[in-house]
Amino acid sequence: MHNAQRSARKIDRIFFLDNLRTFMIFLVVVLHAGIVYEASGVGAWFWIVDDPSTNDLVGILNIVLDIFVMSTIFFVSGYFIPGSVRMKSPVEFLKAKARRLMVPWLIAVFTLMPAYKFIFLSSRGLPQESWTTYFHFSNGILSQSWLWFLPVLFLFDVLYLALSRSGMDLSKLSLKAGILGTFLVGIAYSIFMSLCNLYGWTKIVLLDFQNERILIYFMVFLLGALCYELKAFDGKPRSTTLYKVVNWTSWIPITVYVIAVIYSFLKPGQYLVSRVFDVSFMLVFFNLSLLCLVYSLVMAFWINFNKPGRLRDELNKNSYGAYIIHVIVLGGIALILLDTAMPSLVKYSVLVLSTYLVCNVIVHFYRTSIKGIIQGA
Repeated sequence: MHNAQRSARKIDRIFFLDNLRTFMIFLVVVLHAGIVYEASGVGAWFWIVDDPSTNDLVGILNIVLDIFVMSTIFFVSGYFIPGSVRMKSPVEFLKAKARRLMVPWLIAVFTLMPAYKFIFLSSRGLPQESWTTYFHFSNGILSQSWLWFLPVLFLFDVLYLALSRSGMDLSKLSLKAGILGTFLVGIAYSIFMSLCNLYGWTKIVLLDFQNERILIYFMVFLLGALCYELKAFDGKPRSTTLYKVVNWTSWIPITVYVIAVIYSFLKPGQYLVSRVFDVSFMLVFFNLSLLCLVYSLVMAFWINFNKPGRLRDELNKNSYGAYIIHVIVLGGIALILLDTAMPSLVKYSVLVLSTYLVCNVIVHFYRTSIKGIIQGA
């Protein structure tokens, strides 16, 4: 009976979403490695290592990755949340999410964030500072860095719980209405925040979030939950026509958005028409690109990767831990590569692959050895 139940749970898993989330974690590594080498200089004032060996191609890739990577992760997380809410009481749900998200976050901000600042100063040849400045609530501009995702996801879980307890029924919406609502709310919100000069990051003790993205992320999270309620991924895709059309045409909004971002970097304060028009134009294409890319990725994995595999299963098990530790591993390797005479694209490739490999090795060793020792103590 126990084996039958375990087999049933395996069959019920949405393998392509697990695989998609794992691939997104890899792209997070790609994105964060790119900040080390992108030519814009954005990472010079806050990123763990800023290598003077830069490349324009890395910066362009990062602009594209920044459109969809975190949104896709929030979409996948949102898909699994309604089932989790129904299986547990509110107290049990909150406890489980706190153990899953906030306990690792608490440990990380008191261990990994000090390591982040140590590498940050070392890579720039700066002296180390007072130990009190190495924590996220006292380090100024660095704050929580990549760890922002954990408390924000916990906040989304809490908000979803509150909405579901208040009587919200997403199943009354159609998927088309959900997608259109996400698109329109995203445009209105991002334009409003940008035109009111409210863009940037809010950084407090428990939460770091990008002002102009936070509602967009929550809407995509709810879109994932809506797909669960509508059983959108039951069975196999009924048609791939829209998927093919999006794949053939999505390069247009993506290209327009990338050009608009590059233009704003190269000519700050100069507008093609006016500030209102230029900002609105760019953000419309950002939101359109986001939905096209999330849709294309979801469909691509649903069609091609909706099955388990030994390597995929191992990477899936490691992905959450790999996310938590990857920036420190990346920083340590980037520090070693800092003074090597390799071309920037070679350094970048080495950093991406070695970081992902080392993170998986560390997490695998922890899961199979150290965690068992701790639990058995």
